[in-house]
Amino acid sequence: MSRINLAVLLVLGLLLVTAKQSTQMSLRNPTSKIETSNCKVAFLRLGLVLTSDNNEKALMDSGLFEPDSENPHVDIAGRRFHVGTLNKTPIMYVKSGTHSVNVATAVQTLLLKFHISGIIFFGSSGSLDKDMLMPGDVAVPKAVAFTGVWEWKKFRSENKGKLVFGDFNYPENGENLLGTAEHQKIDLFSTSEESKEVFWLPISSSWYEAATEELKDLELKKCHSGTCLPGTPKVVFGSKASTSDFYVKNKAYGDFLLEKFNASTTDSASASVALTSLSNEKLFVVFQGVSNVAGGKSSNSGIKYIASYNAFLAATKFINSIPTPRLACE
Repeated sequence: MSRINLAVLLVLGLLLVTAKQSTQMSLRNPTSKIETSNCKVAFLRLGLVLTSDNNEKALMDSGLFEPDSENPHVDIAGRRFHVGTLNKTPIMYVKSGTHSVNVATAVQTLLLKFHISGIIFFGSSGSLDKDMLMPGDVAVPKAVAFTGVWEWKKFRSENKGKLVFGDFNYPENGENLLGTAEHQKIDLFSTSEESKEVFWLPISSSWYEAATEELKDLELKKCHSGTCLPGTPKVVFGSKASTSDFYVKNKAYGDFLLEKFNASTTDSASASVALTSLSNEKLFVVFQGVSNVAGGKSSNSGIKYIASYNAFLAATKFINSIPTPRLACE
């Protein structure tokens, strides 16, 4: 065999090995195609996270989201990550599902698999302070906390927790076998420093300040399909938000969260967005559309949709104010 033929066979062999490895990599990593196919889809994008069908409906009804023509989405672990632009700003959005573990998983996947510059979350919440927030309003909290992490004390423990169940006996306060519960701090891990225990998770200050400036004159939606809010909805800045994996309808517990922690809203997602973003040292901001008041009358579907849509309006105006990210491959 000539040296030329041997060289040709060697090159062909190397090409076959490379093609096989590339195929195996694509099978192991479903994002490999979308990340490497061309520079256009390798934008450093903003990550938009939402939790419910109602939130996604608000996004789709706006007509502002345009899917990428070549790579509109990628599926990972049962979730669909949508690629496109929102009013011409490059984004990737994911519907995480409710509850903290689902939200944290979706945000972490988004940050690990794609070029994301920061996280914008919009969703629904319940008001704990009807004097501050009513259905249809949008809360832009300055800090969020997990308030569903308890140490449940022994009955008659000397070290009592803040939540004293006997205080809620009816018709008279007194002793209760449930005793007391102490709200716990959580571990915050970071890429640049040692883990630490924290209770309040601060919203990224630069994005919070940008939101307060950009949204101060935002006009919100008041009616939908014949359902209208009783008053004019507004954006409220600087509140504190409570996150847990239980839906707070009980007025007494809502009053407790407001009194002990000065929390004005409650949901099942915001603190997960905050914790995951902080751990990855990414900028983030939260927009909560108020859909009901704890202990109050349940809102109908029209009010719930208005709450989602108004949170989306706030998120969209904020996104439009952020400088367009540069190509990651430039």
